[in-house]
Amino acid sequence: MTAFMSLDVITFGCRLNAYESEAIRHQAGELGDTVVINSCAVTGEAVAQARQTIRRVRRERPQARIVVTGCAAQTQTVEFAAMPEVDRVLGNVEKLDARAWRGDARVAVSDIMRETKLAAPVIDGLRGKNGNLPRAFVQIQNGCDHRCTFCVIPYGRGNSRSLAPTDVVAQVRRIADNGCPEVVLTGVDITSYDGGIRLGALVKRVLREVPTLQRLRLSSIDSVEADDDLLDALATEPRLMPHLHLSLQHGDDMILKRMKRRHSRADAVMFCDRVRALRPDVAFSADIIAGFPTETEAMFGGSLDLVDDCGLTQLHVFPFSPRPGTPAARMPQVARDIVKDRARRLRDKGEAALCAHLQNEVGAWRKVLAESAKVGRTEQFVPVRLATSCMPGTMLDVAIAAHDGRQLLAA
Repeated sequence: MTAFMSLDVITFGCRLNAYESEAIRHQAGELGDTVVINSCAVTGEAVAQARQTIRRVRRERPQARIVVTGCAAQTQTVEFAAMPEVDRVLGNVEKLDARAWRGDARVAVSDIMRETKLAAPVIDGLRGKNGNLPRAFVQIQNGCDHRCTFCVIPYGRGNSRSLAPTDVVAQVRRIADNGCPEVVLTGVDITSYDGGIRLGALVKRVLREVPTLQRLRLSSIDSVEADDDLLDALATEPRLMPHLHLSLQHGDDMILKRMKRRHSRADAVMFCDRVRALRPDVAFSADIIAGFPTETEAMFGGSLDLVDDCGLTQLHVFPFSPRPGTPAARMPQVARDIVKDRARRLRDKGEAALCAHLQNEVGAWRKVLAESAKVGRTEQFVPVRLATSCMPGTMLDVAIAAHDGRQLLAA
């Protein structure tokens, strides 16, 4: 019989959750045979997957202590606490507090809406399958002040709050001085960053004050909030990577209004055109929801067309999932079989766009950061299968020979 004495963290959802899972490993310390489920609440499927995982872990490790945290634990505390497999439920504030991990209260979930300050933990990297990746995350912001009609995340993360610029710079400098070549600035809504300066000014300050940092990336951004300094940084700072992941959500103006988004379809296309003019090598990926309530086939066609109109190279497709308590859950719903079919068609469109982008890369030379012995990432965040093994963290000039539909293949 295998003896489990380590702390295992199972992560669902976004990059911020992945970042916080690394912090949990430091905050929780040595807890013996413990499994932490760091949950996501963005879709009903994500919540269901967390429940299934909890039950599976209990079957496989009957003696383990199971702790559930994350956004689903924050928004659906009672439901997770009622599961007989669960030993403890911790909220999103508590999961980053070492004292909470030492406590014994079965449920420790505070009112997230009362949080007004952000004290982001420092982690040195992000774990991959074969150890730490040569990439570190710095949380600059948490929470969201917007209330999109489909979204429960503000209730899981609270209102927007930002890390002071001096603290951001200090964390990035520490990471760069420790030899990590790439940093990702992350949060729930980083374009709402307000630490006395906006995101663009923060990016410029980080690059100016940490000259040893080789690469700086941004996690998902809301294009309507992108400020002029951010666009200028994209145009003039080669160390700011030319890849933007956009929170677009849909390609039809009426659906965008019903989502309570703050941009129009034309705004999204105009933003992509403007950034591409400033930084011709930029690549865009995006979140898009399929089957939002009241969505007709013609409206859905607007999302399909948006892939081409914005020049998107990769999609994160979400079949609409009604979240309890949100306005969208009370709107006229699209039949589930139609939702699933539209999500499939949108994914097919995304795969075709990715394949076309990969084909356009064949014959080019790209600067690649090795993440493992055989796989790296281009500046546009495209994976590359390397021809020869190398040390993770190595920066390579690579000729692109071909692709397999998912990744580039180096010569």
